[in-house]
Amino acid sequence: MHSPIVIVPACTREIGPHPYHAAQYKYIDAVVKGAACAPLILPALGQEIDLDVVLGIADGIMLTGSASNVNPSYYEQDVHDPSLPQDPARDATTLPLIRAALERGIPIFAICRGFQEMNVALGGSLHQAVQEVAGKMDHRENPDDTIDNQYGPAHPISLTQGGLMSRILGGVDQIVVNSLHGQGIDRLAPSIAIEAVAGDGLVEAFSVPSAPGFALALQWHPEWRILDNPDSMKMFGAFGQACRDYRAGKERRA
Repeated sequence: MHSPIVIVPACTREIGPHPYHAAQYKYIDAVVKGAACAPLILPALGQEIDLDVVLGIADGIMLTGSASNVNPSYYEQDVHDPSLPQDPARDATTLPLIRAALERGIPIFAICRGFQEMNVALGGSLHQAVQEVAGKMDHRENPDDTIDNQYGPAHPISLTQGGLMSRILGGVDQIVVNSLHGQGIDRLAPSIAIEAVAGDGLVEAFSVPSAPGFALALQWHPEWRILDNPDSMKMFGAFGQACRDYRAGKERRA
């Protein structure tokens, strides 16, 4: 059987004088080394994308982190901090992609911005500045730290026993994760099940039990130095297996 194809939606970036569709190496590497799948970067073209064509070749979707935030108009709020970056082309691409992929049972693994996108796509809302919410800690990285320190262990999270993530990780109660986000879940979408929370109660992972296929979203960055993190390898491995199972089902039907 050929390697499953995992669609990785791109961000838009201005690099020098030119605009780019871009995806960071670490996410592509995680698809290859962690999930053992073949990544395919999808340009952020919004309504110009034929979703039927894209999802017809997809065996999985991985939604990456990004410096940009989901535009709050999608959950009926105004922008809290205009200095923070937006990426309307990515929003217009990923939000309909998420809903269509879930309906088809295509496996989805979402990270950081992708985690927030999934909640918004399914009807939830976000805290635009978690550090300003009473009772919540500051989940942002220190911008003056080295990159290794920024992605280093930051705080523990408690896993929902019997949940998808707990089963993938062998039934553990708690793991320690990195933390590099200023936004987070406020109102949880109706179809979502909490998989893990931080000590301040902020949702750190969720699944979509009503989806026909694998659907797991994480607020932290499991892709960072993935080969050195057994928990991350297990989660990407489970995603990769779900993609292989989905592809095998397509080939049987064909």
